[in-house]
Amino acid sequence: MAGAHPPTPSREREGEQRTDWTREEIAALFDLPFTDLVLRAAQTHAAHHATGEVQLCTLLSIKTGGCPEDCGYCNQSASAETDLKATKLMDVRAVLQSAAQARDAGSQRFCMGAAWRNPKDRDMPAIIEMVKGVRQMGLETCMTLGMLEPHQAQQLADAGLDYYNHNIDTAPEKYGDIITTRTFQDRLDTLENVREAGINVCCGGIVGMGETRSDRVGFIHALATLPRHPESVPVNALIPIKGTVLGNMLADTPLAKIDDIEFVRTVAVARITMPMSMVRLSAGRESMSDATQALCFMAGANSIFTGDKLLTSGNAGDDADAALFAKLGLRPMQGEEPMRQEKTCC
Repeated sequence: MAGAHPPTPSREREGEQRTDWTREEIAALFDLPFTDLVLRAAQTHAAHHATGEVQLCTLLSIKTGGCPEDCGYCNQSASAETDLKATKLMDVRAVLQSAAQARDAGSQRFCMGAAWRNPKDRDMPAIIEMVKGVRQMGLETCMTLGMLEPHQAQQLADAGLDYYNHNIDTAPEKYGDIITTRTFQDRLDTLENVREAGINVCCGGIVGMGETRSDRVGFIHALATLPRHPESVPVNALIPIKGTVLGNMLADTPLAKIDDIEFVRTVAVARITMPMSMVRLSAGRESMSDATQALCFMAGANSIFTGDKLLTSGNAGDDADAALFAKLGLRPMQGEEPMRQEKTCC
């Protein structure tokens, strides 16, 4: 019938923790009229999360550059032709000082990232000290260190790590266009090791890498059909850095920035398909207008990275975020995330 909307999933099932989403169902969500999609995402969000609250997180690069992976978006890759200088692992005391500053600035969660393919066992004692020290400050802890072996995941769990971040980046069928030094299955193996150790999963990806909507459907489908939804789903907008494969390819082209409405659609579909996950508005936010960010919050995003830097890229900054929160009537989140509450009580 001409003008009819595509079929959509049953509303009775949308709010459930479903892991049986089909690509057709997810594509139908993407195809909804924009206002209908955002309204549905807002309703899903309100059913599972405190409205008007956004979690503040800080991300620190504890080991920068020199990574042997060839991720096409990343200026920390050794193959990227940028001016970024590789560094050694930060001193534990310096990391804890940064964490204390983040806590005093209002962050609830402190994330630490190292540009490694995988951590060496010799690095683990310092990493464990960082986790324990940050937790003692009352902050949530998150690490992203590349691929993990089961025994390393268990060491982090024993230290009390709250979250481990390991993004799938994009759809399985698009993955090989972005990275060749490890497979999509390698990503899933690390996620499984993290889950087996009892650590919460932080897993999302990047949009705006020249992918199609079908790729974005595949990306959300891969996350929403994991055996358990990630407790945290970061949605990044590509920052096309010159000297990286994608930065050189997309710079100064219409593909260099994803359409704002399409980005909000991606956030909304992530919220509907993974209703209890924290959907994190991550990299690329500094280039978004206040209106675009407001739409993302309406569509179910409820976490941001604050501060002036996100690993090696610029970020909006604490003052800009405070002004935005005041304008939108938002407040920093204080309580625990729904999936972690569920895990604790059940």
